[in-house]
Amino acid sequence: MGVKLLLDKAHVAGIRHFDVYRREGGYRSAEKALQSMTPEAIVEEVKKSGLRGRGGAGFPAGMKWSFIAKPEGVPRHLVCNADESEPGTFKDRYLMEFIPHLLLEGLLVSSFALGSNDTYIYIRGEYAWIVDILETAIEEAKANGFLGKNILGTGFDCNIYVHRGAGAYICGEETALIESLEGKRGNPRIKPPFPAIQGVWNRPTVVNNVETLAAVVPIINMGGDAYAQIGVGRSTGTKLISACGNINKPGVYEIEMNLSVEEFIYSDEYCGGIANGKRLKACIPGGSSVPILPANLMLTTAKGEKRLMNYESLSDGGFASGSMLGSGGFIVLDEDQSIVKNTYTLARFYRHESCGQCSPCREGTGWMEKILINILKGKGQASDIDLLWDIQRKIEGNTICPLGDAAAWPVAAAIRHFRDEFEWYVNHPQEAQTRNYGLAHYADPIHVPA
Repeated sequence: MGVKLLLDKAHVAGIRHFDVYRREGGYRSAEKALQSMTPEAIVEEVKKSGLRGRGGAGFPAGMKWSFIAKPEGVPRHLVCNADESEPGTFKDRYLMEFIPHLLLEGLLVSSFALGSNDTYIYIRGEYAWIVDILETAIEEAKANGFLGKNILGTGFDCNIYVHRGAGAYICGEETALIESLEGKRGNPRIKPPFPAIQGVWNRPTVVNNVETLAAVVPIINMGGDAYAQIGVGRSTGTKLISACGNINKPGVYEIEMNLSVEEFIYSDEYCGGIANGKRLKACIPGGSSVPILPANLMLTTAKGEKRLMNYESLSDGGFASGSMLGSGGFIVLDEDQSIVKNTYTLARFYRHESCGQCSPCREGTGWMEKILINILKGKGQASDIDLLWDIQRKIEGNTICPLGDAAAWPVAAAIRHFRDEFEWYVNHPQEAQTRNYGLAHYADPIHVPA
């Protein structure tokens, strides 16, 4: 069993409630941080830990904190991004639903470090039941002196508010989230200025993901240097992975980032192998927006080494032969899955979720969706494949926010690694229709025994 820093108490009966969480050692990091550390010292520990943002970008959290402006007399804010809407990703939901006080403790310590007296949790609109869980936990923490006025007698005041979104994936982007939090339509802002300078109500703001803020608790408890010893290289600490798709044991797993992809997929401790005795065909390792990889490239890097479940190893080779850890949404596809159909499903999602602010994204996502459904219906032409490639290339890097990139990368990777499947649909229009979009008789994936 690997190290567990976030989920070690997840299955303790009643851990959702303050009394049990406290009995199991909860809020120790809050006591240590508020009573014996300065805000600067906390930021320094987070820097030492090497903690990288767990929401997808992987930017060093301590460095991000150090960017926040501190103009005299101007309030600062911390915003927790709980708008977990990336298809294939559900690990933040698990944390909030089962261990809400871990998040609140991380928020309290981080708020003290950043000087935020009013902190916000912006939660995905569909997580309605979790709003009640969080608000109950907030009231428990307040009743026990860990939120509100003069916390632990230190003179520090902190209130946490839960703000429910309206179900827009675009609000996972930090500036669109801020716009929505202010009561506006959730359109991304042009940067600069960045939120650290002008965020919520034009005040200095830090936006961090749920898992990132929860990880602050073990960092303060054990120290940044000790946390940095876990993992490998710049991928320090543990990472939560949402595993789903054609596997025997879907769920949320906490891993050390020196774990190989092969072991993660086939070990009984984690995914338990491919379901129904099928063979691995492909994998999307970091949520729907990252490039899909065929089995052979998923398991080994371009250098012939075993690919590991971390930022550097998964991106080895660039997009030519690598992908990204992203949000940790690990989607496994078996030999019977159609890459073209899955690509269409993702393209449809991104077309639906585009805010329409940028022309390349607004027009390009709809165009890609139409071409893909025509291919699936047996109405595609050989030129459509090159047209898809050209469209995604013109979307990537040409939009205000990363949603355009998120829409382009799955299409690009699918064509890059599975172009022959697209050609099969074009060349066999009647069979494509009658086989319910399946490619079971066509696919020849790499088989890797457990």
